[in-house]
Amino acid sequence: MCSSKSKNMNQETISQINGRPVLQPKSNQVPTLDRRNSLKKSPPKPLIHPIASKIPSPKSISLNSLPLSPNLKPIRKLAGYEKPKPAAKSVKLSEGTNCGYREVMSTVKVQKQPGSIAAARRKEVAIKQEERKKKISHYGRVKAVKSTEMNLNVEHDKKKRCSFITPSSDPIYVAYHDEEWGVPVHDDNLLFELLVLTGAQVGSDWASVLKRRNTFREAFSDFEAELIADFNEKRIQSIVNDYSIGLSQVLAIVDNSKQILKVKRDFGSFNKYIWGFMKYKPVTAKYTSCQKIPVKTSKSETISKDMVRRGFRFVGPTVIHSFMQAAGLTNDHLIACPRHLECTAMASL
Repeated sequence: MCSSKSKNMNQETISQINGRPVLQPKSNQVPTLDRRNSLKKSPPKPLIHPIASKIPSPKSISLNSLPLSPNLKPIRKLAGYEKPKPAAKSVKLSEGTNCGYREVMSTVKVQKQPGSIAAARRKEVAIKQEERKKKISHYGRVKAVKSTEMNLNVEHDKKKRCSFITPSSDPIYVAYHDEEWGVPVHDDNLLFELLVLTGAQVGSDWASVLKRRNTFREAFSDFEAELIADFNEKRIQSIVNDYSIGLSQVLAIVDNSKQILKVKRDFGSFNKYIWGFMKYKPVTAKYTSCQKIPVKTSKSETISKDMVRRGFRFVGPTVIHSFMQAAGLTNDHLIACPRHLECTAMASL
């Protein structure tokens, strides 16, 4: 028995190196696998205070397990009804422990009538907003409100008129559009006046010419062709100096008056000469946009060529077309403009 133990010990302590037995000390011995596993350190156990071990661990508290007061009724789920999010309310409840009682803050859901508070609040806010708008709508702005209404009326009228009449248009030009433009004219003096004004507005605008209309009438004796034809150089120079009208323009008006006298001898009147090109019937156009109104037409070119041949000055196709519009030889009011039908009715008389 002893010999077997010593033999095993010899086998454990003696190792062979290069075929030679070598005694190995215990400090250099490699532990076996079982011994290695036994040497692994286990995690240290936490130290528990003897007093703390007697206190029970806290448990999770649920609302269902808490004692509710008799005034609080449990919330019941209604079949087929999705309840809204109720308002939350904090309630102090007591929890019993071995060491006594302690207060626990818990949230108890109190059910309200669904949507009643939110709907009432929204309605109240909407009413207050409406009242506020009514209060501030006229604060010191009564005149502004009236002017706004006038602007709306002007905008409404502007839509009815031809589109070249804008809110910024001169009132004298608006009045001319509403009362004269496109109206058939058969008076020789007025036809001569319109011919002079359309020639004067080249390089200018109708509003500026209309403002000087009375000046032209005074300077040229209300466009009596017989009187203008007798103007001498002294009278012409006084017109240039007193009325600030260009010399070339004054000379052209005097020459045109002489040609009108010749036309009257040939046709009986300037009215018959001009309206003869139209067969005594105005042209009624049907334009829907001012951009479609031409600056000259084949008819204006025909009249222009004949007048140039007779010795008239400042009577190009564009000037003659503007003259035809002013004298009502053509009705170029837009269809949407109320003056379109009115001028058409005047032409049929």
